[in-house]
Amino acid sequence: MDPDAVADVERVPHGGASDPTLLDFSANTNPERPRGVAGVYESAYGAATRYPSDDYCAFRTAAGEYLGCEPLSVVPTAGGSEALRLAVEVTLDPDDAALLPKPSFGEYEREVRLQGAEPAFVDHDRLLRTDPEPYRMVVVCNPNNPTGDAYPRADLRAYAQECRAADTVLLVDEAFLDFTDHRTLAGEPGVVVARSLTKMFGLPGLRAGMAVATGDLRERLDAARPAWGLSTPAADVGTYCLHRTKFVAETRDRVRNERARMIDALEPAYEVWPSDSPFLLLDVGDRSVESVMAAAREDGIVLRDATTFRGLDSHVRVAVRRPDENDRLLDAL
Repeated sequence: MDPDAVADVERVPHGGASDPTLLDFSANTNPERPRGVAGVYESAYGAATRYPSDDYCAFRTAAGEYLGCEPLSVVPTAGGSEALRLAVEVTLDPDDAALLPKPSFGEYEREVRLQGAEPAFVDHDRLLRTDPEPYRMVVVCNPNNPTGDAYPRADLRAYAQECRAADTVLLVDEAFLDFTDHRTLAGEPGVVVARSLTKMFGLPGLRAGMAVATGDLRERLDAARPAWGLSTPAADVGTYCLHRTKFVAETRDRVRNERARMIDALEPAYEVWPSDSPFLLLDVGDRSVESVMAAAREDGIVLRDATTFRGLDSHVRVAVRRPDENDRLLDAL
């Protein structure tokens, strides 16, 4: 991190409501959790009285099986955001350039600027047609947040090959890929994949995730990661969750069905972006974003103001939750 850059970088808005009496459609985490998680968390208490084993063997093995990659390619991190920071830190020097999608997750720009590097932006649906040669790093969000659309894996692999030829690191944020049937890019040479366990498994406060890479990239990530960066409860619960493949399949089915139902109900009152994700981006048209959010809040519902994403000025983002909760949202909107 460039000390001279820190003073000029601000924090980024995120979803999530702190009031538990409100129905939170602003955060895109699963409202369900795998059965048995509470017991695993409680059992971790005894082991938390000593330092965790820094090799995280069980966690890496479970992650390798889940993603279909070599366990040693997995670098444990305290959530997907730490995986992003780690990848950016070991790649960018001051005055390097990084190509970022827009609209997309604001943390990408923040992390690039914290290194003293310079972000450049391109429309997310044009990114894979952009020459990577001028950039030290290219960031892809797959599926993209807040639009929700995913890239075909063949197109991503072809672009990864272009990045390798240009000596450009491709960082792929797969925080929401669990909700789709798309295969991960984990294990692809020259690529760093950032994953979050907390979206699919509904535990954002746990802070469990990973970066996945091969070769020199993997060595750099593993050398730079903080010692004991993943707590014992996070490692144990994460390992348990990674084996819950039936839960993942059931969640995908629920999200797919509910998403289609919500789109049918919301159109044509709102323009809805096609989505592969557990959220929908809505253009509110000639209404103000503030009035739509305020009306929903009167019904006890929190939406995400999507105008904080670069390039959006008339949009809100809503999560796809349980059927009865989605009915409340549809009634409010």
